[in-house]
Amino acid sequence: MAAPTIALDFTPLARTLTRVRDRWTGLSVLCLRGVRAFADPYRPEAHYMRGPGPKWHAKHGGAGARR
Repeated sequence: MAAPTIALDFTPLARTLTRVRDRWTGLSVLCLRGVRAFADPYRPEAHYMRGPGPKWHAKHGGAGARR
């Protein structure tokens, strides 16, 4: 007497797991981008030059010196 053969088809399970993995990957990428945007140390407005400073005015004879 031969043992009964059981055919297992894991294709639907593999597709489901692939979809779940793809969704989690997409979500994690979005979260990582958000964290990087908030944690970015570069702030160009902190380095904005507002015009010539006191050293420039002293070097150029005080022309247009601030009062």
